[in-house]
Amino acid sequence: MAERTSSVLAQSLITPSYFPTIPPKVPSSASSYPRYIQEAPYSALTGVVVDGRRPEKYPYPTLTRCRVRKQVGTTNRWRLPESLYSDFLGSSQAIKSIHMPINNSMMNIISAESPMPPSQFDINRPYSYRLSEDRPYRPVCANYPSKLSARYSTSPTNLPPSSNRSKTTPNSLIELKTFTPKTAYNPTPKETFLYHSKKVLGATRPGLAKLGEHDVLLNCLKTDWELHRPFLQKSDTLAQLLKDAPEEATEEYYKQLPSEAVDDFIGSSHFYDKNYPKAINKLNTDKEFDDEVPRTSLNPSHYSKKRSNSVTVISLVVRDAMVTRKALALALGSLYTDDITISEEDAANVLAAASVLGFKQLIDRCKEIILRSINFRTVCKYHRAASQYNQDQLVEACEKWLELNFIPQIAIQIQLREVPMDLIQKILKSNRLFVYNEYSIYRALVYWLFFQLNPDLQLMPSQSTIISFFNSLPKTSCIIEREEGQSYAPLFSAVRLHGITDTSNIHDMQMMNVVPQKWLIDLLSQHYHSLQAGGDMSSLKNFQQASVRYGFIIDTEPHYHSEIISLHGFHFELKAVKQGTSKTYVVYLQRLKPGDSVLSFRQCERHTFSMRPERSVRYNISVSYYDKAHQLHENSTGVISHKFGLGERTSRSETLTVENAEKPLYISFAIHFPPS
Repeated sequence: MAERTSSVLAQSLITPSYFPTIPPKVPSSASSYPRYIQEAPYSALTGVVVDGRRPEKYPYPTLTRCRVRKQVGTTNRWRLPESLYSDFLGSSQAIKSIHMPINNSMMNIISAESPMPPSQFDINRPYSYRLSEDRPYRPVCANYPSKLSARYSTSPTNLPPSSNRSKTTPNSLIELKTFTPKTAYNPTPKETFLYHSKKVLGATRPGLAKLGEHDVLLNCLKTDWELHRPFLQKSDTLAQLLKDAPEEATEEYYKQLPSEAVDDFIGSSHFYDKNYPKAINKLNTDKEFDDEVPRTSLNPSHYSKKRSNSVTVISLVVRDAMVTRKALALALGSLYTDDITISEEDAANVLAAASVLGFKQLIDRCKEIILRSINFRTVCKYHRAASQYNQDQLVEACEKWLELNFIPQIAIQIQLREVPMDLIQKILKSNRLFVYNEYSIYRALVYWLFFQLNPDLQLMPSQSTIISFFNSLPKTSCIIEREEGQSYAPLFSAVRLHGITDTSNIHDMQMMNVVPQKWLIDLLSQHYHSLQAGGDMSSLKNFQQASVRYGFIIDTEPHYHSEIISLHGFHFELKAVKQGTSKTYVVYLQRLKPGDSVLSFRQCERHTFSMRPERSVRYNISVSYYDKAHQLHENSTGVISHKFGLGERTSRSETLTVENAEKPLYISFAIHFPPS
């Protein structure tokens, strides 16, 4: 027995131990090929070597993938790895390949923010963003969480007294910055006015005002404007000030003597004379014009006797921030000529200046410019100026434009931050408001609220940024229930939350925690009761408040548009078709069968479908568009009740035909399921 044990022990000692197999080495050809691909442009650009040897080639040139490419028209990039010699096309392509990063698209993906927020968040830690070179703006929540978390991290007892409450309003937003090149020359308002006035008066000396015996000096916005009595009759305000002005007084104009001498020299038509440089040097070196002498109005050597004249001095006090000196210069210049070009950006300021001056002709001209240039950049400014100076026509035009374009254009631009809260509330209550769906309104309001809490933001954030920011705030209460957000509650109460049926949208609303949780519970309960009651919307009976809105825009080809919607187990197709080559569109909606080929697999497989043969529906179809004269046209079917069946005759609604329609067309559908 002992011998057997010793033999087994000996065999176990002789058996070798287990070692993992060493992985094989990478073939040299596989590792060298990518390296030679990267070095190929440099090798091709080296040209002919001095010793006459060709650049080194990659190994195994007979392989298919390593075959040297030949020149085939414009498809040639560079030959591998032959020298380019005089091949200019190949040289330019090789240079581009050297200067362009190999993984440029991958760099953008890595440096960009994730399109979907992470599934888990730490509510006790403020959310922070990554910083990279392609994100020039600072972290948007760098200031707000520090102020908000400190107040509401524990309990409501930490609330500050009412006297120290900081209410954020749209007026506190920082103005959007515009870039102006350093080489661009921007004339001063005084130069702008003198240019237009002297051009009309025929003055030959730039900078000199040939004032007559009845000239007027207007002091406004800390600037002296040299006017002429015959032109002031166009302005009711200036004409009244001139009528009430005291007797004429002698006013001495301060002007440097060197400048006057240069003006005289230029006015004498000797600008191209060879003695002009000598005269300039003499003026610059003359002791009489020494720079050490203080240039004030008390120094008699700086008075110009040629500029002294008997004028009427009037003053106009303007306390409106919209009346800038540039706008006033354009308004005063319009007293002399009607050829002044007023840009879209200056139209609101010039309208304010013209209203202050009582210049009716210029007011009408500004109104024409505003009516044809309303867009997402100017609508807020136009509406503010029109409201302040009681221009009801302009106010109505701006509000109608916002009713159609607040969701399609304003909600996706940084100019959303400029819309005041009272204007948004007025637009949301309008029956003509165009929406893609009900969630698009909620999304626009959340973006607008984000801008109010981050007033120094200059870029449009992404959807994931918005969700992450609101989700990083304390969960003690929702935003609109807190002290700083109570003023925004009327905006969110105007949203028809019962029309938000997508589960992903409801999940985002829960994560952001902007509206109270009881609102979301009521929303889910309404959906549950509607599904159990065959689609009946019994909680709200008023069509203007209970209907669910959908819409789309026809701006380009194709000549038709179709959209599928699902509401409480019923599927409808919203359709707009263009008839032939004319500008006539036919709009209608129709109910779809459970097995209709138009429905997608997800809609047929996962969405609830009602088997009721008939469903009573109240609906309204409207189409709005602007013609070439910038006039708004509205067409509507009105509120119609119809029983939609599954047959061909009963599945389609009444059609709305629009003739001579101009693109873009804003097509809206409002649908309500009454109790049945």
